[in-house]
Amino acid sequence: MTAAIELLPGIPREHVIARLSKAGGNELESGKFANPQSSAALAVNTFGWFVPRPTLFPMFQGIPAVSPVLQVEVEYCARFPWSGGRHPYLDAAVETEDQLIGIESKRFEPYRDAKCAVLSAAYDRPVWGSNMYRFEAMRDALRQAPDRFTYLDAAQLVKHAFGLVTDSRRKAKSAWLVYLFAEPSSLGAGCAFDGFVRHRNEISVFAEAVRGDAVGFLALSYREWLASWPLTPASLTQHARLVVNRFDP
Repeated sequence: MTAAIELLPGIPREHVIARLSKAGGNELESGKFANPQSSAALAVNTFGWFVPRPTLFPMFQGIPAVSPVLQVEVEYCARFPWSGGRHPYLDAAVETEDQLIGIESKRFEPYRDAKCAVLSAAYDRPVWGSNMYRFEAMRDALRQAPDRFTYLDAAQLVKHAFGLVTDSRRKAKSAWLVYLFAEPSSLGAGCAFDGFVRHRNEISVFAEAVRGDAVGFLALSYREWLASWPLTPASLTQHARLVVNRFDP
């Protein structure tokens, strides 16, 4: 099962396989991870390299880094404040002494099937804190208009924000949700030619609606982030080049 998984150089293979096996999505057994268009493969290969090298992680522009990065992890579970049910898995997480940054990574998904928001009554529990009312308002708006966003999976982002605000309180850290998206040079059949522009427009609407809540929200493309990476050390530059060459993000 795991023999077909190809990872970029420097990524801790056994650690990554263990994380993927534990997370939801059945990425390994289903064969989805080995698909050339796999979104999970892009995220794991990008962030997995930093698992043993957290101090080299290039912080996202727009997030004030007030302390060094202590840990980078893939397939991070930000648990809700209850034991049963399903809890959200983010593609990656970055921790500093005082920040918890969850990353939701997208590749081809925004430009394919139209989104339809579904949020169960469990998300109505009064457990998110006094400064999450903008995300709560977004939750309610998505229920009233489930097809409000065509390209952006806004319901997933709301769920991730609820998980992050809970987990950050446990850790006594501030929380950020980063939406990191690809804009591949070739999208394939069934994708609108203006998808990139419309996707970014929807991101802007969402970002403005939740601005100011306890979980900060930042969105940027893979190419924008990769272009901000420092030129040294050489191993970091090489990793960025390998990500671009393999995944065309």
